[in-house]
Amino acid sequence: MGLKEQITEDMKAAMRAKDSGKLGAIRLITAAIKQKEVDERVELNDAQVQGIIEKMIKQRKDSIAQFEAGGRQDLVEIEKAELEVLNAYMPEALSDAEVKAEVDAAVAASGAAGPQDMGKVMGILKPKLAGRADMTAVSALVKAALAKG
Repeated sequence: MGLKEQITEDMKAAMRAKDSGKLGAIRLITAAIKQKEVDERVELNDAQVQGIIEKMIKQRKDSIAQFEAGGRQDLVEIEKAELEVLNAYMPEALSDAEVKAEVDAAVAASGAAGPQDMGKVMGILKPKLAGRADMTAVSALVKAALAKG
């Protein structure tokens, strides 16, 4: 079963269970998927759907930080609940050690000599780690590895 079909089945289950929180988050996902499909006139594959969900996760994390800074705990709870639902559709995250090993391998494979080669290294890592690691943290690791090199 593809990711879109899984999301649809989960939406039906949430409707039957009358789980309004989960249902709302899943509807946000399906709306984002449909919007992308209509805009680009394509049928999205699992990787593209994961990209959309990854973007939504980043938005939720940013919102949580903003709401916490503004002292809006009620909104923080809503965002955290949505974040939990979104994370359920992402593949298992890599550990810090696994990410570090991937970064080291990509630096070696690309023959990167310094910070000017960061794009080359990130180009190798992005397809491998997308959805499985925080790309901001990966970028920081690459920058640190290239600064040493």
